[in-house]
Amino acid sequence: MNKGKDYIKNIEGAERRYFMQTVTAEVRTAGDEKTAIIEGYGAVYNSRADLGWFEEEILPGAFDEVLNDDVRCLINHDPNLILARSVNGKGTLSLSLDSKGLKYSFETPDISYARDLQKSIELGNIDKSSFSFRIKEDKWIKRDNKPELRQIVKFKSLMDVSPVTYPAYIDSSVAKRSFDAFKDDTEETNDTVTGASEDNCISGYEARYKFNLNKCKQ
Repeated sequence: MNKGKDYIKNIEGAERRYFMQTVTAEVRTAGDEKTAIIEGYGAVYNSRADLGWFEEEILPGAFDEVLNDDVRCLINHDPNLILARSVNGKGTLSLSLDSKGLKYSFETPDISYARDLQKSIELGNIDKSSFSFRIKEDKWIKRDNKPELRQIVKFKSLMDVSPVTYPAYIDSSVAKRSFDAFKDDTEETNDTVTGASEDNCISGYEARYKFNLNKCKQ
């Protein structure tokens, strides 16, 4: 995707992640009618993503408050290539939650780029999904000899799900601001990390962040 056209850059707090979960396309037959369906998982629970200087996972229940958002399904997060839409839980895009995570599905619309996507998925040329979001609540856990762990507790908004050609570009600047706020708050109170399995204090965070960030850039 052309970064110059990335609409989430204009949305404060917006982030994007991808998951190595296969998106599928099939044609279902009911009587004489054939319906092309595309479906996949936009996100999965408890799957830790390595984002360089930190790891991240989504906790079950994180999507509970956003299923009625105005959500689009786009090709490669391009707002000009709309496949389906859900508003207040209704529309051409179906969003659901199960024990695995956030699932999406839709009937392939009779639009040339949608038909091309269907064929590309059937051929295996496109097989991954991504989603765009804002976070309402997260928490950070300090771990000895490991990158910090960010757990997403609640999403504030869900903006799109998207079959993607390549994994989405990950901009961790929003996560960095969340981490800095957490670090400052912890240093001020001199408390241990709430909910952490370790009860070490925060000293050394900034040095570790810079070290891991430099490793990520190499």
